[in-house]
Amino acid sequence: MCIAATALLALRAFDRKSERTSRGQRTILWCAGVALALHFATWIASLDYTTVAISTLLVSASPLWTALYDGLVRRRRFPLTVPLAFVAATLGLILITSSHHSAPPYPGHATLGALLALLGSVAFAAYLLLVREVRSVLRTRTIVLNTYTCAAIVLVLAAAVAHQGPPALHSTTAWGGILAMALVSQLLGHTGMNAALRWFSPSAVSFSTLLEPVIAAFLALLLFGEQLSGLAIAGAILLLGAIGLAIWTAPD
Repeated sequence: MCIAATALLALRAFDRKSERTSRGQRTILWCAGVALALHFATWIASLDYTTVAISTLLVSASPLWTALYDGLVRRRRFPLTVPLAFVAATLGLILITSSHHSAPPYPGHATLGALLALLGSVAFAAYLLLVREVRSVLRTRTIVLNTYTCAAIVLVLAAAVAHQGPPALHSTTAWGGILAMALVSQLLGHTGMNAALRWFSPSAVSFSTLLEPVIAAFLALLLFGEQLSGLAIAGAILLLGAIGLAIWTAPD
């Protein structure tokens, strides 16, 4: 995140036509940055207590929260399929969280891992909804510059408070992973999602992340030997189907 923010700041330093933002817009963008920091902090923390597949699956539930917000706060009308999708998602979550209590990475803390991942999905939904408020008047570069910088500052401060320093300089694996997350996942992945918000709703953009848990589960099985039980797979199918149904039927 810090590397991504630094790269964007360097780009802006050479941009003589950088976009000006109002105080209200900056407030929204920095609040979105705090939400993004919370998303990453809770999601990464959940990996200490649950598997890669389950953590990635649960953190992908953000479309459910954006749809819930639009229904309860914005009073948007939804077809009957949306409440049914929430029922299916609840059943899926129950199956997923109950299926791995017997052998999580840290016995007795599987529920904590699931809750952290779900909190990460709520935080990402908040990020998308906040960015939606300014995406029609601000360029993608302005949005990501402000939100990434804020998120980087929050995460660095949080790491300092938690006494978590950076990896050793000779740890090429750790730094390679950090660079990959910053330059590929963050700059390309999240920036692309921010750009897509100009043409698509937050729920529709979130739909693009549904392949992520499938790919993550396959890689976790291949690299770490992580296996999902039959109940977890059934719950995953229910949850992914519910998310897709909510997105497909909800109005933009």
